[in-house]
Amino acid sequence: MKPIEALKSARNTYICHQVNRVRLPDFEENRFVRRHITFHGRVQKVGFRIELAQMAERLELTGWVKNAENGEVIAEVQGFESRIRFLLKFMNSLKRIKIRKMDNKPHSIREDETTFKIL
Repeated sequence: MKPIEALKSARNTYICHQVNRVRLPDFEENRFVRRHITFHGRVQKVGFRIELAQMAERLELTGWVKNAENGEVIAEVQGFESRIRFLLKFMNSLKRIKIRKMDNKPHSIREDETTFKIL
């Protein structure tokens, strides 16, 4: 394994461990929605996508996340609105990630989606 791959693997293991330690609140199951979110700021090369995907899975959300060529990260997240709000607040609280701006728009629900993926 190359040194950079070893570092990424260690970072990803650390992120998964940290996400699993987060205490989740009791959620009020409200509206079921899908959001298209663009994250601006220091959001690439900091473990953003894996952290978002791991927390989305814990929150039983579906969708996807990917890097954009312009340095932004784009995601579509589907589930209960209270859980999506928690996910966004959690991502905004991370010190190594600096979200300068979030564009958060409603999107059509996908009935066939069952997982959260990193694209």
